Amino acid sequence: MRNPDFSPLYRSAIGFDRLFNLLETGQSQSNGGYPPYNVELVDENQYRIAIAVAGFSEQELDITAHDNLLIVKGAHVGEPAARNYLYQGIAERNFERKFQLAEHIQIKGANLENGLLYIDLERIVPETMKPRRIEIK
Repeated sequence: MRNPDFSPLYRSAIGFDRLFNLLETGQSQSNGGYPPYNVELVDENQYRIAIAVAGFSEQELDITAHDNLLIVKGAHVGEPAARNYLYQGIAERNFERKFQLAEHIQIKGANLENGLLYIDLERIVPETMKPRRIEIK
């Protein structure tokens, strides 16, 4: 059973629709391995995604975030140059890569450096969600 059907659970589970959407989104992502990426834990609450985007300029890349979903797209502008390759090992195709973000993850910035797109993320937990010490009287 490769793609489970969660629809029967929708009838009796109230308030879990976001969880089911996460599961379905994870099942439907078939990006293959392009472009390759790394997810780095910088420190306890900071992360960095590095995506190999050789051949793409800043104008050809698009980063959007919506409902804890980070979408990175790359689309070449214009017609590809006619070349006669003896061997073509560098991919030049367009891509769309999706990352599901956890609660309280905020995107701090992005920069393109030496063919790598870096996206910096930070987990900012609200004070009401942090553990607090209870004084004993």
